[in-house]
Amino acid sequence: MLNKYPLWKNLLLIFLTILGLLYSIPNIYRENPSIQITTNSGSSLSADVKTQVEQALNTNNLTYKTIEEDHGQLLVRFNDTDIQLQATEVIKQALGEGYTIAPLMAAATPHWMQVIGANPMKLGLDLSGGIHFLLDVDIESLIKSRLQAEQRTLVSELREAALRYTGTELQNKGTQIIIGFRDPATLAKAISLLKTKHPDLAISKLENATESKLLAVLSPNGYNNLRQFTVEQTMMILRNRVNELGVSEAIVQQQGATRIAVDLPGVQDATRAKQILGGTATLEMHLVDIEHDAQAAAASGIVPIGSKLYNYGAGPILLKERVILSGQSITGAMGIIGDNGKPAVTIHASGSEISEFYRTTGRNIGNPMAIVYIETKANTQIIDNKPVKIRKKAERIISIATINTALSNSFIVSNISSMKEAQNLALLLRAGALIAPIDILEERLIGPSLGAENIHKGIVSVVMGLLLVVIFMTLYYRLFGIVANIGLLLNLFFTVAIMSVMGAVLSLPGIAGMVLSLGMAVDANVLIFERIREELRNGVTPQAAIHAGFERAFSTIVDANVTTLIVAIALFGVGSGPIKGFAVTLTIGLLASMLTAITFSRALINWIYGGKNIKRLAIGIKYNR
Repeated sequence: MLNKYPLWKNLLLIFLTILGLLYSIPNIYRENPSIQITTNSGSSLSADVKTQVEQALNTNNLTYKTIEEDHGQLLVRFNDTDIQLQATEVIKQALGEGYTIAPLMAAATPHWMQVIGANPMKLGLDLSGGIHFLLDVDIESLIKSRLQAEQRTLVSELREAALRYTGTELQNKGTQIIIGFRDPATLAKAISLLKTKHPDLAISKLENATESKLLAVLSPNGYNNLRQFTVEQTMMILRNRVNELGVSEAIVQQQGATRIAVDLPGVQDATRAKQILGGTATLEMHLVDIEHDAQAAAASGIVPIGSKLYNYGAGPILLKERVILSGQSITGAMGIIGDNGKPAVTIHASGSEISEFYRTTGRNIGNPMAIVYIETKANTQIIDNKPVKIRKKAERIISIATINTALSNSFIVSNISSMKEAQNLALLLRAGALIAPIDILEERLIGPSLGAENIHKGIVSVVMGLLLVVIFMTLYYRLFGIVANIGLLLNLFFTVAIMSVMGAVLSLPGIAGMVLSLGMAVDANVLIFERIREELRNGVTPQAAIHAGFERAFSTIVDANVTTLIVAIALFGVGSGPIKGFAVTLTIGLLASMLTAITFSRALINWIYGGKNIKRLAIGIKYNR
């Protein structure tokens, strides 16, 4: 029988419709400006904290929606961000030290929806507000480190080749390696040997030198390779750190040769974001120098060769300069409460250093070992009327413990001052140390109020476009136009539902892609309905015209959508940020439009006309039979 779907197909379409509605509905629930309150030690909040928070807010006439207790934490929800920001300062003053007061946007989706994975779409920076950073990678400092390492390698290779040199030094702020030789013949042999082994270095005779000297600098190709590798590695580490912050929809992308743009939608704690993104923390393990007197070294200013002087506790202490385990070998870290009830970090390590670390600690059982926390800090100073970044390593001992057994790839760092510091240290160690320092050139906070305005405008554009299409289709195609409009609404629900389930990020360009896909969905219905009209004008029966309209327009619809899909895929492949968002939304919308225009619209027409003896179709034209 023409124009009748089997029962299983009708039930499947009904099921898909219910599923689409269920997973698109969470998007009507907006996130609430909120404050999360936790203890720095990681322990549960005491019972009177909630009372203190309520009293502080009521005293300052700050209206809140709810105060919720969840797993030893407090979550205070507000109606707008202005009150949220005021309440943050009020709560900090009321509770004092020992608590972390973090502003955030908390999901308002009902719990039962969250259980089945029905969550709202993630919103981009332009819709949800958040923080934008523009970072600059300091390649020059990395070049100096690289050439220091290359200097040691070159000297070692010359020794192995029995080529005697008179001395070596770094010049021009550490960007040139100079090696002197006794005669030109040895210099020529050295240049020939080292050129073959170091393609990234430009090695030549030092011009205008009275002695035979070799000059080694990074070649243009070597510089470009190092720069791009450094930027890519930095981006990977920043993505790891962003993921640790819990911002899965963040955007980290390269801008120019050495700059990286980072967008953190929904993040409001700018201070913590800067600490995590720009942090260069790492750890080093050193043996304590028990052979020399630290007090005498501090008093005289003469530090024994091979040792380094630190302050720890109430006085000075000497550590061996040799690093027995570096932060580069650390593969995992987690903040915990130690056996002594104080914050600590469990560390897992791997790599080539582990075997030597095991042997060294095995030979020093009973001796103390220090764990040094190293952080690179940058200060801007005015030199010759120009701002200059001065970088300085801040080193401090965070733990000294007696080695009771040979240590392998798992151990604990204890005696950390607070749980927050332990968690931040663990986060930085897990994400990896930056291979080059970074500077924050630009920091821009985009308020949620601007995002709300963008959302409002985006919704208005979608609704206006949809409304105009609905009016036109109803007037022009009558009952068939109403069917197309229902399919159009289903297309919108399916697009939103698929993006929500996928975890896709919606931005303003994404809304543009959604509006465009709605237009493409109407285009498919127009092709089908015009084909049905043509069949009716040719004297074909209504049932046969419906069948022919859907069947014969199918290939045209597929061709039109496939060509647009190819463009969308190309945009996704070569674009970045907003362009990718537009391409993703357009692709999902096109696939949904093909489903609704071809399958759901036909199902509705079948339910209205299928299997009936009809003489006329309400499709907006008059025709003779």
